[in-house]
Amino acid sequence: MTAERKAAAEERIVLEEERIYRRGTVSVRDLIAPASFQVTPDFVRLGGTYVRSLFIVNYPRYINVGWFAPVINMNRVLDVSMYFYPVKTAIILKQLKKKVGALEAQILSDQEKGAPRDPIRETALRDIEGLRDSLSQGTEKFFQYALYITVYAASKEELDKISDDVEQLFGNKLVLSKRVYYQAEQGFNSTMPLNNDELMIPFNMNSSPCASSFPFISSELTSNDGILYGINRHNNSLILFDRFSLQNANMVVFATSGAGKSYAVKLQVARSLMFGIDVIVIDPEMEYKHLSDAVGGTYINVSLASDAKINPFDLPRPASGEEFSAEDIIRSAVITAKGLLKLMIGPFTTEEDAIIDRGLLECYAKKDITPSTDLSKLTVKDMPIMQDLQQILSGMVGGGPLGERLKKYTEGTFAGLLNSPTNVEMGNQLVIFSVRDLEDELKPIAIYTIVNYIWNVVRSEKKKRILVVDEAWWLMQREDSAKFIFALVKRCRKYFLGVTTITQDVNDFLTSPYGKAIVTNSALQLLLKQSPAAIDLIQQTFLLTQGEKFLLLESGPGEGIFFAGAKHVAIKVVASYTEDQLITSNPQQLLEIEAAKKEFEEAMGEKEGEKVISEK
Repeated sequence: MTAERKAAAEERIVLEEERIYRRGTVSVRDLIAPASFQVTPDFVRLGGTYVRSLFIVNYPRYINVGWFAPVINMNRVLDVSMYFYPVKTAIILKQLKKKVGALEAQILSDQEKGAPRDPIRETALRDIEGLRDSLSQGTEKFFQYALYITVYAASKEELDKISDDVEQLFGNKLVLSKRVYYQAEQGFNSTMPLNNDELMIPFNMNSSPCASSFPFISSELTSNDGILYGINRHNNSLILFDRFSLQNANMVVFATSGAGKSYAVKLQVARSLMFGIDVIVIDPEMEYKHLSDAVGGTYINVSLASDAKINPFDLPRPASGEEFSAEDIIRSAVITAKGLLKLMIGPFTTEEDAIIDRGLLECYAKKDITPSTDLSKLTVKDMPIMQDLQQILSGMVGGGPLGERLKKYTEGTFAGLLNSPTNVEMGNQLVIFSVRDLEDELKPIAIYTIVNYIWNVVRSEKKKRILVVDEAWWLMQREDSAKFIFALVKRCRKYFLGVTTITQDVNDFLTSPYGKAIVTNSALQLLLKQSPAAIDLIQQTFLLTQGEKFLLLESGPGEGIFFAGAKHVAIKVVASYTEDQLITSNPQQLLEIEAAKKEFEEAMGEKEGEKVISEK
């Protein structure tokens, strides 16, 4: 016995020592537990945080899908718990049968007395009969459904305000909610992820309205990669997205004049540059010049008198390691050149098409470019120019009239545009082509040529690039150029290129078959403020709800709807002060910036002068 007592005493000593040791350690519960827990009749105080729970008492006769969305998307910290208690169908059918008998008896009694009919009883009878049919057929199930919401705030005043906001949102949907009184702790426990309903305040409901309450409507569009596109207007979260993570990296931007479409795209360009993505821009109004100067980009002004030249007959340089056929490349270049010639001299007859086809092949052959040529060894000086084609057509049987029509591009007024070897470089991370100084007649031709040149460069080296085509309606005016830009949008994915198409002429763009196809092949879409004349077509094309339609009509500059694949949210484009100074299109701001730059240069000049005098 003495030995047993001794062993028990030693065990007690060990247990006491372990208890003392554990008392000095920090557990996970110690880390997550609040400093204090105070329970009052209508709220709980966790440390410095005020907590209140609410529950749903009653629902209207009809509730729509997504009715819970305004609460879920509140810019507040809240917890939501839903408890579903299945009820056996046989029990409910038995209760409903009794209820039907009672209602029918009351209705018959009123009829016998000659009393006016009671619409409320008749409606209740129809609803119960419909529910009985659904339960009997197995298309509906029956539940007791409890919905609790717990809100958090830093002060009692803020807690009351949030509670009022939640109750108002429910009231707008004719849903009656109440605050939890004298069970504040139980309400808090019921919304913790413990599956422990301590309130037990359920409401009888069949499966369809239960499903409509489930929050499949959180409007989040945030990822760990990509650039900031703007602020989510539903809940003020950030819209961060990597366009290259989608099935394609193409984007369309539709808005009225002054709605901020160019501003939004310039912001995307500036932010994409920080991620090492090459950006190429076709700028019809010289809006990107200031941004180019600020980031050290290459700005190429394409005009009749400029030194920058692009040869439409250039062939793409094959990418290293890629199998290619010289014959296929030449034939593709001929097809592209014929599309350009249709823009330049108008549609061809069948005979003229055959003559030009033969003339283009002879044009390349004249420069020793044939299917057996090693294209990788050719330079821009080895390529034919417009003058070569014009001379060949003039010497062909039946080609004389075509040669005469081309003369104005080789000897006439427009000779300075397309009749020289290419001398521009695309080595910079940001390259901008400006066509502002061209006549309207020449802009579609120049943009077509520039896009073709860019496409040749893109195919020669695969890396992340973005091509921005501002005022794309210039290309959509003619079928050949519209077909060309659609082919580019469709094929660019395999070369890691994302095409951003911007237009304000929404009706013409979407009524074109190629315009609709471009939208279909663009995984990203940004819709800013729209005009009433175009909104119905926009709604039909993008399957917008009535609420989204009116949102686009009433949006301010930089506000609209952002689509990314199957998701879409309301967006507000925001920029920092520095970004705004780089990308603004506001004439007043631009004048102020230019004045500040001039003042700075003058001040620096005066300092240099003072420095020279002091050295003397």
